[in-house]
Amino acid sequence: MDLAWNLVYDLLDQRGLLGDGLFVEEYTGIRSWVEDLTRYTVVHSREVAVLFVDTRPVDAIPFHHDLLGADDPKGFFSLPE
Repeated sequence: MDLAWNLVYDLLDQRGLLGDGLFVEEYTGIRSWVEDLTRYTVVHSREVAVLFVDTRPVDAIPFHHDLLGADDPKGFFSLPE
């Protein structure tokens, strides 16, 4: 799990979203679903949301509440080709 969170920190840093005092414990929500054979998971805090495809973090965005009720939350993120 430490490796996965190191990848998350790197992703947040690349997107300019790594703030002071960010701790894993600050992540307050999770949403996960399966499409075809792929699992998508969004983990979010009050400030950022991270999209995982299967077990790999692929994008991070500033969190906004529209993400919570979205029919297709992955549409808020940039997915790798």
